[in-house]
Amino acid sequence: MVGGADGCRTGWVVCRRAADGSLDIGVVKTLAEACEGLSILAVDMPIGFVDVPRPPRACEVEARRHLPGKASSVFPTPCRPVLDCTTHAEANALSKSLGVGINQQTFHLFPKMNEVDRLLRSTPELQRVVFEAHPELAFARMNGGKPVLSKKRQPEGYAERRRLLARHGFRTKVDRLSGAARDDILDAIAVCRTATLIADGTATCLGPLDQRDRHGLPMNIWF
Repeated sequence: MVGGADGCRTGWVVCRRAADGSLDIGVVKTLAEACEGLSILAVDMPIGFVDVPRPPRACEVEARRHLPGKASSVFPTPCRPVLDCTTHAEANALSKSLGVGINQQTFHLFPKMNEVDRLLRSTPELQRVVFEAHPELAFARMNGGKPVLSKKRQPEGYAERRRLLARHGFRTKVDRLSGAARDDILDAIAVCRTATLIADGTATCLGPLDQRDRHGLPMNIWF
C-alpha cells in the first residue's frame, strides 16, 4: 500500500491506495500516523534544508523550470537555521542576514516542515518510505507534461484536476473531510499517484540523488 499526504489545518490529509487500486482518504494528526502500513508515502512538504538560503535547493530550481506559468506554486524552502524561529519577523530578519528573507506563507509552514524533519531524523528507517513530492508537478505529469494553469480553488481548476485524477485511476467521491480544505484532499490524491510511480520505479526525480543536507536528508522532489 502506498499513500500521499498533504498538510491541513488539523494535521494531514492522507490518501492510501491499495494494490487493487481502491482509495482510502482521511485525516490524521501526525505524519507518523500517516506512515503506518505504507511502503511509500509521498508528502507535499520539503525534506532536507540548506544552511543558507542562496543558492536554493537544486530540486526547487528544476521544479520551477518544469512548471512554466505555475512556478510560483513551488514555495522557496527556508534555510535550516531559521526553522526554530517563533515569529515571522524573527525568521525574516535571520534569513535576510543569511542572504534573502522569507514570506509569511512560508513561515506558516514551519510547524509542518519541522514535524517532517524531526520524524525523519529520529526514525531514519522512514527515509526509505517518505519522499518529497509536489502536487502541481504530479498534475503536470498527468496532463502530458503541461502545467495545469487553472486555479485549484476555483471550480474550473478543481474540476480539471479531478478529471485528470480519474483518467489516471484515482477516481473518488470524497471531496469533504472535517479539518481539511477541498484542495488539501485534491493534493493528497495527486501525490498518492506520485507514490505509485515511485513504487513502480517510473517516477522522475529532481535534484541530484546524492545531494543531502547536513543531517543526511535527501533534497529531491519526485513526480
